[in-house]
Amino acid sequence: MELRSFESEFTALVAGWASSAQEVGLLSGREELPFPAELLTNWRKIADDIKSYLFFEGSTPVAYGELWLDDEEDEVELARIIVAPEFRGKGVGTAFVRALLVPALDAGYADVFLRVHPDNERAIRTYLRVGFKPVDEALAAEWNVPQPINYTWLQYPTTAEIDSVD
Repeated sequence: MELRSFESEFTALVAGWASSAQEVGLLSGREELPFPAELLTNWRKIADDIKSYLFFEGSTPVAYGELWLDDEEDEVELARIIVAPEFRGKGVGTAFVRALLVPALDAGYADVFLRVHPDNERAIRTYLRVGFKPVDEALAAEWNVPQPINYTWLQYPTTAEIDSVD
């Protein structure tokens, strides 16, 4: 499998992977099913601080995710991760998150985080399997204040974090 930069020709395909209104909400912020057609052209915010990736099995895209780079906070967040429905439950998510961690860690930020809907147990298990750890409850509560729900916040151990423990 191979990680590649996202190309806009795959927008409709990736949007079609959202198999529930909740999944549409995670990608677009609007919980509607099917994915609202009028959002196809603008659901992905093109910005210097957002890097979008596709994970390929041969020539077939099988997963999508973003890195949100935050210079001010010295952190990167893995976001909007989705696996094509026919590839779920086959280890693709785990392989994809591991692949996505390469550019996340290479970006050189002190911290790597992600947030996940607390009911998304399959995703949480995947992130824990890859090495993410829950953030301190008080910190998670603080970060959830402006959020529409109380997300589960996870952090990946970076060199900066490991060095601060030593």
